[in-house]
Amino acid sequence: MKRFLAAFIALVTLAWGWNLLAPAAGVSAVAPVNAWAVREHALTLTGLWSFSLMSLAMVLATRPAWLERPFGGMDRIYRVHKWAGILAISFAALHWLVEMSDDVIKALVGREGRLPKDHGGSVLEAMRDVAEELGEFAIYALLAMLVLTLWKRFPFKIWRYLHKIMPVLYLTLAFHAAFLAPLDYWGQPVGALLALLIAGGSVASVQALAGWIGQRRRVEGVVESVREPGAGLTEVTCRLNEGWRGHRAGQFAFVTFDKFEGAHPFTIASADRGDGRVRFEIKALGDYTKGLARRLQPGQPVRIEGPYGCFNLPSGPHRRDQVWIAGGIGVTPFLAWLESLQATPDKAPDVDFYYSVRQRESDPFVARLEALCATLPSVRLHILCSERKERLSAETLRERGRHGKRAEIWFCGPQGLADTLRAGLRSIGMGGMRFHQEAFEMR
Repeated sequence: MKRFLAAFIALVTLAWGWNLLAPAAGVSAVAPVNAWAVREHALTLTGLWSFSLMSLAMVLATRPAWLERPFGGMDRIYRVHKWAGILAISFAALHWLVEMSDDVIKALVGREGRLPKDHGGSVLEAMRDVAEELGEFAIYALLAMLVLTLWKRFPFKIWRYLHKIMPVLYLTLAFHAAFLAPLDYWGQPVGALLALLIAGGSVASVQALAGWIGQRRRVEGVVESVREPGAGLTEVTCRLNEGWRGHRAGQFAFVTFDKFEGAHPFTIASADRGDGRVRFEIKALGDYTKGLARRLQPGQPVRIEGPYGCFNLPSGPHRRDQVWIAGGIGVTPFLAWLESLQATPDKAPDVDFYYSVRQRESDPFVARLEALCATLPSVRLHILCSERKERLSAETLRERGRHGKRAEIWFCGPQGLADTLRAGLRSIGMGGMRFHQEAFEMR
């Protein structure tokens, strides 16, 4: 994610720099460097960074399934979408601060050296005034949205409706960028890039406002059964209509039980048997999921959009030895993996599977995992109980594992455990192991 965003920002900066080093026709020399020139360049660059990242965030918000493979799954697309939005708003705030710096520069160096404004007629000047006012309003709204997004205690249901104004704010910023961009941009690569960003972001905004996002992947169905296999856990089985294309073990879907609550992403915890049935294991992590078992009834309509994700069971002749690691509700994709291998146990990879639980006796998944693994001799299940002070560490993987440095780790669990394991593997010289992790955070 970091590399992609860095490369994207670098590309935008390169286009801006090309325009800076290749002045428009008729200009014989580069303008002298002074405080006013620095302010003008900082204003255009921060504005371009902000708008480019906002355009990227809008395009990724349309859930482009064709980008899943290069990005590594829809979960990672949403992670890039989130941080592109955060960076865009941060650069927008910096852009606003640079705009407000004119009074400071006047006080320090006066008006001498101030660059002349582009002029394109009275109509264009009027449109620029409107664009400037709208842009300032949009920045304030974006800053407020950023605060609510980062404030995890803010109710998701309310945040979801507020988030729906983002396409409107984007179109406002597109208007702002189109009319306030320097006129000489439009004859340079930066102008072509800006036009492409405006077009892509605007199309994405229209899709969002019209409710077309994910429309081709939506399937109606009914809730077939609801039960509570353990404290704070709801198991829901749904039967979907013929439009369901099936899924690969480990994928997830956006599930809507209540249209006012909206869609929530849940991992599909069952293998695909071709009968249109999918099972979800939903942990009570918020106000909505805590009371889910009481609100759902068999026969109730459900809408599912998907499947998405690339956290899929590795296969093929070139697959490496594997280590599977699950913590808490992160066991759900592995349940689907194990179920999918029951029909062909000879195709199961050589695996050490570590499942971390608080209390072995009360955990709702231990018995099911033991039964599934009993038919798969190449899958060795290790249950680690925190109540007994059993902790998974990089040293545990080295001592118990049967794999070399080039084995693959597939991880789904708490972020803190993932960070600890990554650091530990590097410290004992096993940093070469590929570490696959589902980045399951949509807000």
